[in-house]
Amino acid sequence: MTKHHNKLLALAAIASIGLSASTAFAQDVTVDGTGDVPYAIDGRKVVTRSGAGLCWRTGYWTAAAAESAPAGEFPVGCGCDGDIVPKDKCEKAAPPPVAEAAPAAVTATPAREVGQEKVRLNADFLFDFNQALLKPEGRTALDNVAAQAKQLQLEVVIVTGHTDRIGGDAYNQRLSERRAAAVKSYLTDQGIDPSRVYTEGKGRTQPVTGTQCNNVRARQALIECLQPDRRVDIEIIGTR
Repeated sequence: MTKHHNKLLALAAIASIGLSASTAFAQDVTVDGTGDVPYAIDGRKVVTRSGAGLCWRTGYWTAAAAESAPAGEFPVGCGCDGDIVPKDKCEKAAPPPVAEAAPAAVTATPAREVGQEKVRLNADFLFDFNQALLKPEGRTALDNVAAQAKQLQLEVVIVTGHTDRIGGDAYNQRLSERRAAAVKSYLTDQGIDPSRVYTEGKGRTQPVTGTQCNNVRARQALIECLQPDRRVDIEIIGTR
């Protein structure tokens, strides 16, 4: 009688195991691809679980496979072996921060009150070719610039000298700086606060002629062709 009772218990246990396997419910992710999957899947490629809610591991299971086999946007192991797969692989990446817009050049004053003028003067108009001594017509042009600056509560005046490509880099750099310094000196003589005037030289690094003079061979013709590159840019920023 006892043997018969034990046998019935054993059959009930076997039936229970079979029932658990047949009624295993699906994980809420679907395994991608058709390679060696570390967990048992049904015909829909959905991971199946035991009656206790555990995933059935296959002979292909390794920790690396659990971490690498894809199931939607996360590895399949995230839903089955979350204590093994690194947490950062099972979480959505935070969206990148939204870059803030750069502040305006003058932030303390409403935009309608900001006065900004940018003047581009031809260096041949200010100076003779290859020179940094102001010509009379160049001084007249700078008188007008100084008058514009005096109409503002001046923040800054930026003077940038440029040259053409004739000559070496070092020589042209020095020439552009000397031209910018000559313009600053003249503006300060006209009453512009020297602490508000900043100078820089760009040498031959920022031409505006592009390739239009590449086929010009004669020196004088090349000088004339490159004339737009020889310039001084003056930017006046202030409030009205």
